[in-house]
Amino acid sequence: MIAAPEIPTDFTLLQESETHFSSDTDFEDIEGKNQKQGKGKTCKKGKKGPAEKGKSGNGGGKPGGPNRMNGHHQQNGVENMMLFEVVKMGKSAMQSVVDDWIESYKHDRDIALLDLINFFIQCSGCKGVVTAEMFRHMQNSEIIRKMTEEFDEDSGDYPLTMAGPQWKKFKSSFCEFIGVLVRQCQYSIIYDEYMMDTVISLLTGLSDSQVRAFRHTSTLAAMKLMTALVNVALNLSINMDNTQRQYEAERNKIIGKRANDRLELLLQKRKELQENQDEIENMMNAIFKGVFVHRYRDAIAEIRAICIEEIGIWMKMYSDAFLNDSYLKYVGWTMHDKQGEVRLKCLTALQGLYYNKELNSKLELFTSRFKDRIVSMTLDKEYDVAVQAIKLLTLVLQSSEEVLTAEDCENVYHLVYSAHRPVAVAAGEFLYKKLFSRRDPEDDGILKRRGRQSPNANLVKTLVFFFLESELHEHAAYLVDSMWDCATDLLKDWECMNSLLLEEPLNGEEPLTDRQESALIEIMLCTIRQAAECHPPVGRGTGKRVLTAKEKKTQLDDRTKITELFAVALPQLLAKYSVDAEKVTNLLQLPQYFDLEIYTTGRLEKHLDALLRQIRDIVEKHTDIDVLEACSKTYHALCNEEFTIFNRVDIARSQLIDELADKFNRLLEDFLQEGEEPDEDDAYQVLSTLKRITAFHNAHDLSRWDLFGCNYKLLKTGIENGDMPEQIVIHALQCTHYVILWQLAKITESSSTKEDLLRLKKQMRVFCQICQHYLTNVNTAVKEQAFTILCDVLMIFSHQIMTGGRDMLEPLVYTPDSSLQSELLSFILDHVFIDQDDDNNSADGQQDDEASKIEALHKRRNLLAAFCKLIVYTVVEMNTAADIFKQYMKYYNDYGDIIKETMSKTRQIDKIQCAKTLILSLQQLFNEMIQENGYNFDRSSPTFSGIKELARRFALTFGLDQLKTREAIAMLHKDGIEFAFKEPNPQGESHPPLNLAFLDILSEFSSKLLRQDKRTVYVYLEKFMTFQMSLRREDVWLPLMSYRNSLLAGGDDDTMSVISGISSRGSTVRNKKTKPATGKRKVPEAEESSSSDSMWLNREQTMHTPVMMQTPQLTSTIMREPKRLRPEESYMGVYPMQPEHHQAPLDYNTQVTWMLAQRQQEEAARQQERAAMNYVKLRTNLQHAIRRGTSLMEDDEEPIVEDVMMSSEGRIEDLNEGMDFDTMDIDLPPSKNRRERMELKPDFFDPASIMDESLVQNYTGNNKLQQASRGQYNKASWESWTAWWNLEDGYVFFYSIVAALNLFLLWEKEVLNTVLNANPYILYQ
Repeated sequence: MIAAPEIPTDFTLLQESETHFSSDTDFEDIEGKNQKQGKGKTCKKGKKGPAEKGKSGNGGGKPGGPNRMNGHHQQNGVENMMLFEVVKMGKSAMQSVVDDWIESYKHDRDIALLDLINFFIQCSGCKGVVTAEMFRHMQNSEIIRKMTEEFDEDSGDYPLTMAGPQWKKFKSSFCEFIGVLVRQCQYSIIYDEYMMDTVISLLTGLSDSQVRAFRHTSTLAAMKLMTALVNVALNLSINMDNTQRQYEAERNKIIGKRANDRLELLLQKRKELQENQDEIENMMNAIFKGVFVHRYRDAIAEIRAICIEEIGIWMKMYSDAFLNDSYLKYVGWTMHDKQGEVRLKCLTALQGLYYNKELNSKLELFTSRFKDRIVSMTLDKEYDVAVQAIKLLTLVLQSSEEVLTAEDCENVYHLVYSAHRPVAVAAGEFLYKKLFSRRDPEDDGILKRRGRQSPNANLVKTLVFFFLESELHEHAAYLVDSMWDCATDLLKDWECMNSLLLEEPLNGEEPLTDRQESALIEIMLCTIRQAAECHPPVGRGTGKRVLTAKEKKTQLDDRTKITELFAVALPQLLAKYSVDAEKVTNLLQLPQYFDLEIYTTGRLEKHLDALLRQIRDIVEKHTDIDVLEACSKTYHALCNEEFTIFNRVDIARSQLIDELADKFNRLLEDFLQEGEEPDEDDAYQVLSTLKRITAFHNAHDLSRWDLFGCNYKLLKTGIENGDMPEQIVIHALQCTHYVILWQLAKITESSSTKEDLLRLKKQMRVFCQICQHYLTNVNTAVKEQAFTILCDVLMIFSHQIMTGGRDMLEPLVYTPDSSLQSELLSFILDHVFIDQDDDNNSADGQQDDEASKIEALHKRRNLLAAFCKLIVYTVVEMNTAADIFKQYMKYYNDYGDIIKETMSKTRQIDKIQCAKTLILSLQQLFNEMIQENGYNFDRSSPTFSGIKELARRFALTFGLDQLKTREAIAMLHKDGIEFAFKEPNPQGESHPPLNLAFLDILSEFSSKLLRQDKRTVYVYLEKFMTFQMSLRREDVWLPLMSYRNSLLAGGDDDTMSVISGISSRGSTVRNKKTKPATGKRKVPEAEESSSSDSMWLNREQTMHTPVMMQTPQLTSTIMREPKRLRPEESYMGVYPMQPEHHQAPLDYNTQVTWMLAQRQQEEAARQQERAAMNYVKLRTNLQHAIRRGTSLMEDDEEPIVEDVMMSSEGRIEDLNEGMDFDTMDIDLPPSKNRRERMELKPDFFDPASIMDESLVQNYTGNNKLQQASRGQYNKASWESWTAWWNLEDGYVFFYSIVAALNLFLLWEKEVLNTVLNANPYILYQ
């Protein structure tokens, strides 16, 4: 019904033959089937003729009726606000605003419609107003063209895009107004063949405009209008169905009871409803084909999104008419849109359809066609789109499980491990709906059962199976977090999980395997952590959020439930799995989430004692570091002084540590006895005991057991004998480190004596010496441990230790000497900056696979980061970073981010020292290259090119603000120059210095010098140069020449750039702060030029210009737009310069000539200004005359053109045929406010830009006329111009330049007068 392919001729929106619509927007009815004959109406017209308009309304031919003036209401002589102002304020009830307009329409519909038209125009941000005269006599295309000209192009904002709370509310008020307007007019006014025709015609024309504001606003209005009409059509359809049922019921009565009058009335009512529905359908077809079909693929994403959002509403609201493939295809096609917001609208529109299961049958073909696209959108780069795609697939799954294949579901399953939480949560909901939401019928009888027999038991097993099959065992926390919102009851059924672990399987039930039990314990731990902490795992979310009161209550209830259950069950679980390190490690983390008060209030002390016994047994059985650290953390969690159980736990912990310390001292004495060779059993006993003590010392203060002495003996013996087992040394170093840190913590937290400080200082210094000795150990693992601990100790005991008012710790400050710094640096160079294949860290027999390589790289990155911290916090000298920085390019993929961040931090500390370090790193690389290749190396070799590339990268790190890095860059050049000339050539001054090639590298930093600093550096360079060096031109001297050129490029004064008025990029001294070019021709003001010239004159009056300057392009001092200046129009083409030759300096007569020429120059400028003004006006008129008669797209003036519309294929082909693409941009007058445009001053044109090709030919072909006009004066001026061009000494004073320039301008004026005298009709034809 709605998808009729054609639109009836009785709804011809535009009558004009000049309409800019192409063939697919014209509304035709080839068969003429829908012409209406009832109600005395004629064919609809988009615009009534002037005569018809004059008769319409109550005012006859008058433009306004009673209480009206200029189209606005008058009450007591005060003008009411216009519709736009009322809607913008949003304070009035929209229905009352619409009712007032309806009353005005009933009184005089022309003036009311004029208000409505101006409302749409003003909502687009246009300052123009459609007058009554325009409305009566102008067509839509003419009105739109006129309004386009009224745009203020200085601003690209319009109400729908403006910021601020008022404008954010404006869009909703605007849409509400349109909806209320149609709703209030749905019974009469919209069928009067006038109001709706005019509005639809206007909106259709505006939506086809190239002005974004018009197109955006009118499309939104048209789509909301369409939505309102769809609602009207739906009501009409319902009324027609009701009327039809009443008619059938009345007709089926027996003849005696049948009321013929009622039948006639119902028949007439049904006929009227049918006619109204036909009219509504015509209106909707007009909007759909005139606006939607073109704008759903507009170049602006917001416009496309509006169309897709509204068509989704139509299909959901009136599914009988719109929910078919003819309309669904637009949504399917747009799912491939490049912009995420448009794809998002497609998905949300489809969600509204799939949510209603009654519509699923109509979506089968669409689902089969676009299902693959929806599945692929789950991996969309826009996370919001991916989330909605998963939610849409969840709705598709609920409608029919057969639609999605197993492969489709697997593509969504793995997203539960996504780092983006909304995506993971949506995928978790999909997973739950697919695998966990179904319940078997026999489960209904066991809903009240608990534990192993509860209905959740099978679901928990399913969850375990899914986790194992996904093979991402380290991400159980992510899986739990993904399903936390949708499967809370399942994940919090800890009683069921505990039963599955402790109870024996039922008859016929398959028990869990060891792997499945481990997975279940890990999942159970993650659910307990999520319930107790109430925040996502690390990597998801931005941080902890503030919990609501309800969430806090739920958290407390969950912790109570966890404690009551596992305080009893945890000792049993530990006893069952005590020999399994993985299971025990996870189970020992549970007490961290207990509410320890329940041990006392619930009288669970005996279960606490059982737990402590189990932990003690586990410590004695295991030597695995993870298990021992888990036991240590459990003791730390239970030893909380706030609870009454503290004493009980503290006693158990002290007993355990006493036994371990005594055993360690006893074993150590036997192990270190002189003259005896320690066997493996003794070493194992010492190592296992040392592991346990180290693990507990990490979380507990064991200072009273005095572990420093025994560890010092162990480490010193290892240094002396050199045969100490690797693992014993590693753990002894770690344990000693903990001893020192706990002593420092005790001194910092409480008042300490001087003896304590001195003892700690002595122990710390001795320990650093031990670590320094172990840096040279043969075992790599030992060296890495010593290096890491040494970096931490140096960092902790640096000058940073006194921050925060801790001056009493000054005796503990330790600064490493140069030998220690060099050893640390050597370790980094030997163990970090190595190739992957040379890494021998896998000495324990690990396979050389990808995982081991990643792990080794991670370890090396940590080592480098530890040393870079010492550099950043000035613990070691900054120049040690030179060996790090020089590796930037070679190891960029592995450590580039760390090195770059180190550069940034060191530059913040000391810019100059950082620059010195950078140049030092380049010097080191240069010296290494010399040692390898000798001084006669090839400067095109990869090694030298790599050093140059590194220098270029270093230069980029200085950023764009040259003022901030000015001193640093200057110092860098100073050090580089000194290095280049440091080693003189033994063969004499006729040969270059040995390091001269380094200047080629140094030239990479020349662009970072300020203009004045380049001159300073150049002067400094000349101090190292001899006279013979400046004359050398051999290849070996190229680095010096290139470096000198890099300092001279842009380093000289800007005389010629100011005189020429134009550079290669169209930038001068004057326009540095102007806005970038927008493609429109600007006409600079004369005052700006004069002030700029005078400023330049005062500044450069005493400066000299070097000889080696490029030949300037001579033109007016006023800048012309670069796009407008073509090569064939430049001065160089019209007045070719003479070859370069040397002349003597100008004499006194030339200087006098310049002084006399000042007054003549002023007169010449005024005449040139007047001629240029006339030319500007005539050229603009000529362009308008040429364009007049073309379509609206080329006749519009001053639209805000930001992009080209994405029109239909036929229209875009018509636009492109015979037309360059750039013609889509309208050639606008200068970008000024239209109120000021008539007051603009003209541009100053050069003769080449004024003359077209024919004029140039006429001018160049009439030499006699030119010579007669110019006379001797012009000849003298030309000779004056060529005289100053090349001078002997390479410099010319500024006044001679200005003299030649002004003489040339006078000559230019004579040329223009000559041409005008020869052919006075050139400018006025």
